[in-house]
Formats: sequence, structure tokens, C-alpha cells
Amino acid sequence: MAARLLPVLLAVLLAGLAVLAGAGSAGAHAALTGSDPQQDSVVEQAPKEVALTFSEQIAVDEDAIRVLDPAGNRVDTDETPRSLGSGGAQYAVKLRAGLPDGTFTVAYQVVSADSHPVAGAFTFSIGAPSETSAAVPDQASGGGAVGALYGIARYLSYAGFTLLVGGAAFVLACWPRGAGVRPMQRLVAFSWVGLTAATLAMLLLRGPYAGSGKLGDVFDLEVLGGVLETKTGAALVSRLLLLAAAALFVAVLFGAYARREDPKERRDLTFGLTIGGTVVAVGLAATWAMSEHASTGLQAGIAMPVDVLHLLAVAAWLGGLTALLVALYRGPAVERAAVRRFSRVAFGSVVVLALTGLYQSWRQVGSWSALTGTSYGQLLLVKVGLVALLVAVAGLSRRWTGRLGETGALGSEGEGVSAPDPVEPATGSAPDSGDGERAEAVAAKGEASERAEAEGRPAAGRGAEAEAGAPGAESAATARVPAQADPAREAQLRRQREAASAATRKKRRDGDPERSGLRRSVLLEAGIAVVVLAVTTVLTTTEPGRTEEEAAAGTSASAAQQQGPVSLSVPFDTGGKDGKGTVLLDVDPGRSGDNALHVYVQDPGEEPLDVPELKVALTLEAQELGPLTAPLERISEGHWSATGVQIPLAGSWTVAVTVRTSDIDQVTVSKNARIG
Repeated sequence: MAARLLPVLLAVLLAGLAVLAGAGSAGAHAALTGSDPQQDSVVEQAPKEVALTFSEQIAVDEDAIRVLDPAGNRVDTDETPRSLGSGGAQYAVKLRAGLPDGTFTVAYQVVSADSHPVAGAFTFSIGAPSETSAAVPDQASGGGAVGALYGIARYLSYAGFTLLVGGAAFVLACWPRGAGVRPMQRLVAFSWVGLTAATLAMLLLRGPYAGSGKLGDVFDLEVLGGVLETKTGAALVSRLLLLAAAALFVAVLFGAYARREDPKERRDLTFGLTIGGTVVAVGLAATWAMSEHASTGLQAGIAMPVDVLHLLAVAAWLGGLTALLVALYRGPAVERAAVRRFSRVAFGSVVVLALTGLYQSWRQVGSWSALTGTSYGQLLLVKVGLVALLVAVAGLSRRWTGRLGETGALGSEGEGVSAPDPVEPATGSAPDSGDGERAEAVAAKGEASERAEAEGRPAAGRGAEAEAGAPGAESAATARVPAQADPAREAQLRRQREAASAATRKKRRDGDPERSGLRRSVLLEAGIAVVVLAVTTVLTTTEPGRTEEEAAAGTSASAAQQQGPVSLSVPFDTGGKDGKGTVLLDVDPGRSGDNALHVYVQDPGEEPLDVPELKVALTLEAQELGPLTAPLERISEGHWSATGVQIPLAGSWTVAVTVRTSDIDQVTVSKNARIG
């Protein structure tokens, strides 16, 4: 029956991987909302420092903000950026004195408060724009091979936590007999190994993931030391320490607890394991809550405990679901009471997930526009849809459970402890002890017959049955059996017996439509859960919708505050007599729409200079607008103006000024200006 669902499960798994792969590099959780000088601006004099403003708190080091001249040389003082207050979201770096005119590049790489790397670059110009050869890394922070490996480790850590906590809880709360089942032991033990390995990988990859992006820095002790001083590093180390305690819990659960037969001792051990396991599980969940989305932003003090509850509910539901799937396919018969207990646990988990998820959605999204118009909101809608589908399939599983008899057992006999026959009467009477002896006798008789046939002699069973009761028949048959059995033949017979036994169990298992239906529905649930976990992992690396909208609003507000009259100074030289001077331009109010333009022409002594002709044209190359000619009128000596100059869009405009100082001496000079 599982084979029929294999294509469905494979498609679901591929969809989950596609969602994970399509996430790309981690979304920036601290957005750049402003700078001084502004992006693409032209300043007359070299600033003493460059300041950057982000939407939330950031962590910086000495290379967090770099300023490069047109030749690509670093012109900041190489010091750690200085905080300007503003809640740790504004930092500045000092610049060296004597900077030349030209275009400068500001490159930044910081870590947001929720542990995600943020990188970017922009330019500004001193005096006039110029060509620049400054090289800025084209790889986004958190991308490349290191980013991919870190994303895989992050997914495996979530999966390991879910299976470790959910599997252990399923055994302890729903199916205590499962503590002695080998497949269940493997599930929990491998989950612990996977979570530990993923945590170690994240700890080693964290430095290059948030910094250089070079895989070779994974084993750099200096980089690792820097990671240990961060909030994320402390969370990962705490997780490793808690996993050491979790290893002790797992050892007791599948060791002493599984062997306890005295009811009182078992109850006492159950109580101790419940308390200890809860403490460890809460601690593990807190390592995520203290270092990611919940630790920053709105109501962090409430959000972190809510996030812990959310993670525990996910583990109890999806981890327990996986444990049930393993029990149904690989373990011995599972009592219906155990399935009913898990059904109640799953229902409680879904209720907790709904409440905590609603709060988290409000906190991270905040508005309908952010829910539908941001990447985080759209992913959240996908997750909600998948969870709704998962709940619907879970309802189908409950229907299959309800069709089973009250005393029925689910599953097949397999490795681990022995299980009662599902079709055994409900009286609980023990099977006849002679059944086992008869089975052994039949098996021995079959082996003797096969040996005889292999040696070309009549099968012992066939002649013996015809001569049953004849004196000496048994001793004669025994005499024909070789004294030394062939080891290879014995192994072959043993494999044949195991294959026949497995086929019998499978036939009995698949012959019950209720059990087969339950297995199919649980398998489908587990497949959908894989995709839910993948989407959840992507959500943790995506900028929350509320933050994205606030960052966009902050950028607009910052631009609005910095709007004002744009002033430009453009030197010119027509090459003729009295052909040198400076053109001063004022664009008021310096934003899209109607503007007034004032142009002043001065000679080298800054005295008004009358020229025969003056033209001004504006071009927005990014949008292929222009040139737009301004209708200038002479107001006085060296002063021209134009009103009602329409600037349709905000952007980096090129202002071209044509100056004619004689009949044959003319020149056109230009300068970029941020308008709007």
C-alpha cells in the first residue's frame, strides 16, 4: 500500500526542496533606511564622515562599513564604526582628509538583531561624478556555497529537533511499550545525532556565512572566536550543552525505562523523565527563540515564550506523527489506545499552534497589505494552506482509527518487543505453549527434507508420513542426516524462513483495509509535514512583512525630510577671452512636480558675468526621459530664471548647462543631482 503513495510522497518532498532552494540568499532583516551623504547625491565639499541608518539594531565590526575612492582605495579610517545612538541602528565612519573630487562607493556588511547578515552598497560624489573602479563583492551576504550549506544545516536542525522531541514525547506519553522497539530507538537516536551535527555545522559556518562568504574560513579559529562572542554563537553553544543532557535522557528512556517491569518503579521513572525531558525540550526551543525573529522587534518579551510554545507544539504534532508512521510500518502492532492518546496530543498541539501562530502572524506581518504584498506574507499564506491541508488529512486518519475495534491493534510485527496477535480474542488468554514447539518441529522437519533432496535422497517427511508409526522410521531418517551441517546451507535456509515469515506478516498486515487506510493517511500527513517544515525554515530567513513595510516607509520619510532646494556649482571654460567662470543653479523645491530654476553666472572673481546665451536641460537617463529644456529669462546681470519647470519623476537627473561667451566660444558642462 505504501508503494501506491510513493509518487505522491516523492512529489511532496521535491516540492519542499524546491521551496527551500527557491528561497535564495537570506532576506535582509535590517534594511538601510537613510544615509548621509544621500545615495547618488553630489556634495560640494568632502564630508568628514559617512553615516548609515538601518531599520533595526545591527552588530558591526571594523570592516562593517567601508568607503572606497574612484580608484577603489579605502578612504575611511579603518576604525570600528561609531554608534550615533538611535537604538543601535545608526553608525558612522570617519573619512580621511584631502579627498579628491569624484564618485565614492560605500559598502556595508552588518548583522541584524535577529542574526541575519545584511550587505549592500551605494555611491555619492564629491564635486562632480566620475568613473569608478571600486570593486564591490557581487555575492549577496549569506549566499553562495556557504549560504546553501548553512540553509541545509538550518533545515536539518529544525527537523532533528522536531523528531527528537516529538519522538520521545510519543513514546513517553502515548506508547510506553515503544521504548523497547528498535525502530523507535533508531528514530530518536538518529534525530539526536542529526541535530547535534547540524548545530556543529552551523557554528562552524556562521562566521563565513555572516562575513566573508568563503568556505575556507570555516576552520579559522579567529573567525570562530568572533562567532562565540555573538548572540547566535551563544545560542548554538547552549544548544550543544543541552544536547548533552538530551543524550542522557535518551539513554535512560531506551535503557532503564524500557527494562522496568515493576509498575511503581515505572511510574516514578516516567515522572522523572517527563520533568527532565520537558526542561531540556524547553531549553532547546529557547535557543531558537533567543536568537531569531522573536528576539527583536515588537513585544520581544512576550514573543520569545510564545515562540517556545510554538516550536514545542510543532515537535509534539509533527514529530509524534513521524513516530507513529515508523511504528505503523516498522514496529510491532500498535494498540488503538496509543493512537487515541496521540490523537488527543495532536489536537492540543494544533490548538496551541493556531493561537501562537495567530500572534506571530500579527507581530511579523501587522497589516493585510504586508500579508499579500511581501515575500514573508505570501510564504505565510502558503504555510497556512499547507497546515489546513495537514489538518484535513489528519481528520481522515481519525476516521480510519474510528473504524477499528476498541481492542484492535495497528501495525505489523517487526523488530523490537513481541506484540500480541491483532486478531487474538479480547480475553487476553495466553497462546498455547505447545504452538511454539510444534512450529520448531515443523521447521526442523522441513530442513531435513531439503537436505535430503539436495543429496538426491527421498525427502524424510514424505516417506515418514507414509510409514507413520513404523518402528525405527524416525531413527532411520535421523541416521541419513549428515553429522556436520553445511553452514552455507544453514544460512540459506535461515534467510528463506525469514523471507517467508516477513511475507506472511505483510500479507496479514495488508489484508486489513482499515489498517492500510490509516497507514496511507499517516504517510501523506508526514509528507505534507516535510513541506511545512521547509516553508517554516524559509520564513526564518525572510524579512518579516512588518519590518519590510516599516523600512520602506522609513526610507520615504527620510527622503522627504532631506528634500529641499538643490544647489549645484558647475565650473566652465569656453576657451576664449573671459571664457572661464562658474554656473550656480538652484532648483526649488527640488522634488518632482513644479520647480523654479535660478541660474547665476560668475567670473573667476565671483562677480556676475553676462553671457550672450545660456541654456539648461535635464535628463533622467535611468528612465530615458529628456532632455527637458528649461525656458530661461534674464532677470539681471548674470542672473537667469525659469518658473514652472516640470520634473516628472524623482531620481538622479543630469543637469546640462550650455554657456556661450562669444560668437564662436561655447561649452556644455553637466552635473548629476538627486531631485525628489
